[in-house]
Amino acid sequence: MTDKKLMDEFITSLRVEKGLSANTVEAYRRDLTKFLNLAGRLERSLMTIDRADLVNILEMLKRDEMSDVSIARFLSTLRGIYKYLLREGLTKVDPTAYFEARKAWQTLPKFLTPGDIENLLAVADMNTDAGIRDRAMLEVLYATGLRVSELVGLKMKDLDLETGLLTCFGKGSKQRMVPLGKSAIIHIQKYFPARYRLAGEKSSERLFIEKGGREMTRQKFWKLIKEYGAAAGIDYITPHMLRHSFATALLTNGADLRSVQMMLGHSDIGTTQIYTHVTDEHLKNKYKQFHPRS
Repeated sequence: MTDKKLMDEFITSLRVEKGLSANTVEAYRRDLTKFLNLAGRLERSLMTIDRADLVNILEMLKRDEMSDVSIARFLSTLRGIYKYLLREGLTKVDPTAYFEARKAWQTLPKFLTPGDIENLLAVADMNTDAGIRDRAMLEVLYATGLRVSELVGLKMKDLDLETGLLTCFGKGSKQRMVPLGKSAIIHIQKYFPARYRLAGEKSSERLFIEKGGREMTRQKFWKLIKEYGAAAGIDYITPHMLRHSFATALLTNGADLRSVQMMLGHSDIGTTQIYTHVTDEHLKNKYKQFHPRS
């Protein structure tokens, strides 16, 4: 069986058996395609690669300036496919066994300061329908900590402005309810008339739409937030940084870890604990700044 065939069968198992989202499955496919290309340069395949070859491949990635987080994810993908091959009896050797990679949490997530957030939110032009929509999207993203795919996938029926809650579907189609907050609700209400004008004659069940009723895409929102970030004087920004900022703000102001885990939709609280490292750094910096004996 060819490497491509093995990869396709593994990808199918992720989608069918584990119910992973299309975006997550695509990330697995990208990592595996990169791995097979690099293995090919070493004249190796899934079945012939050994631990020394894997070291060479990881060194190639490092030379290409892949981040520690991305390398950790890449290695996690390889562990996944070899676990699958072992389970199916297609191999007896796992070159990733006992292989240590720098844990992803050792690189702390980047987040925006409250000042950055205020500057970012102030950039959207509230005299245009698109600007009103963009402000509402940014408000919702910061108020809820949604992933971008969750944000653009929101439907009108997912909103309950009376209770101040929205329903979203995360990884593996898991449903959760998240509080919206007053500011987000206000800007959603301002957006409704603009949405009607953007939709024109076309109806759409999606909450956030473009002109003509077209669905807002992840790619378009990435482009928008980078433009708004530059206009706000923020050197580097990604949509996920608002998710990080949401979690960091909650924990810094006393929220308990379990509640933050539920709002973020993390299946493992260990994933949420990364933000305690961020708030620890925040506390240490405040101590150094204000304590007379620091």
